[in-house]
Amino acid sequence: MPTHYDVVVIGAGPAGEGAAMRASKAGMDVAMVDEKPMVGGNCAHLGTIPSKALRHAVKQIITFNTDALFRDIGEPRTFSFPKVLKRAESVIGKQVKLRTTFYARNRVKVYSGQGRFTDEHTLEVVKADGSIETLIANKFVVATGSRPYHPDDVDFRHPRVYDSDTILKLQHTPRKIVIYGAGVIGCEYASIFCGLGVRVELINTRDRLLDFLDHEISDGLSYHLRDIGVLIRNGEEYEEVLCRENDVIVKLQSGKAVRGDAFLWCNGRTGNTDQLNLDAVGLSPNYRGQLEVNDRYQTDVAHIYAAGDVIGWPSLASAAYDQGRSTGAGLAELDDFYLVQDVPTGIYTIPEISSLGATEQELTQQKVPYEVGQAAFKTVARAQITGETVGLLKILFHRETMQILGIHCFGDQASEIIHIGQAIMNQPGEANTIEYFVNTTFNYPTMAEAYRVAALNGLYRVSSF
Repeated sequence: MPTHYDVVVIGAGPAGEGAAMRASKAGMDVAMVDEKPMVGGNCAHLGTIPSKALRHAVKQIITFNTDALFRDIGEPRTFSFPKVLKRAESVIGKQVKLRTTFYARNRVKVYSGQGRFTDEHTLEVVKADGSIETLIANKFVVATGSRPYHPDDVDFRHPRVYDSDTILKLQHTPRKIVIYGAGVIGCEYASIFCGLGVRVELINTRDRLLDFLDHEISDGLSYHLRDIGVLIRNGEEYEEVLCRENDVIVKLQSGKAVRGDAFLWCNGRTGNTDQLNLDAVGLSPNYRGQLEVNDRYQTDVAHIYAAGDVIGWPSLASAAYDQGRSTGAGLAELDDFYLVQDVPTGIYTIPEISSLGATEQELTQQKVPYEVGQAAFKTVARAQITGETVGLLKILFHRETMQILGIHCFGDQASEIIHIGQAIMNQPGEANTIEYFVNTTFNYPTMAEAYRVAALNGLYRVSSF
């Protein structure tokens, strides 16, 4: 017998969880369907949580191996990749336990299995044992996330070839790794492996790293990665990936060839829609497997919504959760729906990058009269105390109105520091000006003080005319 619900959510990642919790709290009868036996989605099991926990462990190793204070304890140490990965596994367990309680507390029934539509209001859940459970709902939310794109000419079954999901199953520490794709994930893993003492070659298909960033920040990342030993090859594309027993050879279209003990593919992602039988509901994903939605997160079928990585930009866990919550509000026809737009970028390289608003190149192209305020971390007392002096905070503001137009940060705790600026930048009227930072007292010494330093730097440039 089919089971009836007001809403069935497909995918227990941040977007699905956000939608399910919001709709349930609004009094709707909600079910969650996820192919994994435990909730959390790719965010908890394959992406955000494990990679950031791994990054934190590597950062601690770097601190131990580079800080002279620890030489009284012992010489610099090497750590195997599998050993460091155990840190991530413990965090995954804690996250799953926490998120499981959310579903129980909000009385959201969780079904483990592959969901597939049979008609516009019916979803079959194929369980691991082959049995099928049929769910009927008034509304659906597709929040199935994404997975690494796999080109047909790369053998991902080879034991030395990995993608950003399977790299978390690496059972040895390679001497050298070739990373193809220098987007966010590629740059993050380049800094992680380099921190473990692995030689890294980063192949970038574009002319510069992370070209969506403010160019000064992008240049800073390039300089730092090269400074720690990463070899960056810009403007290159592969011709062939030759897998051998003991190594992988990547032949480039430029005629070059690079060799590594392991190969990590980080070039593109695909929406997880191919198993949903979307033809049964009249939906067609784009060539990247993503669903198009309107400004209410509705697909072309009005009672079927979509949120998170499966709809594309910005493909961040933070945004996905907010998109899910907004979708849940829309499902319940509540007034607190909002369209997720101004999302800070969080890039967890070592050190971090975070940005919000316009870049210098965008403002220049738009012919906006802007000025720049900067604070180099090497001049900030807290950074000198912690030894994390790489990086800067950069504020872009209008020369006439003093309105904050963009905030860009490269350095330790950048993803935390950005939120101070975000709060001021989103204030109404004249409250969102750079002058706030010079008329406010910051604790000393703190990294937040960088805002005052950057603001004074920028205002001096304006007053000097």
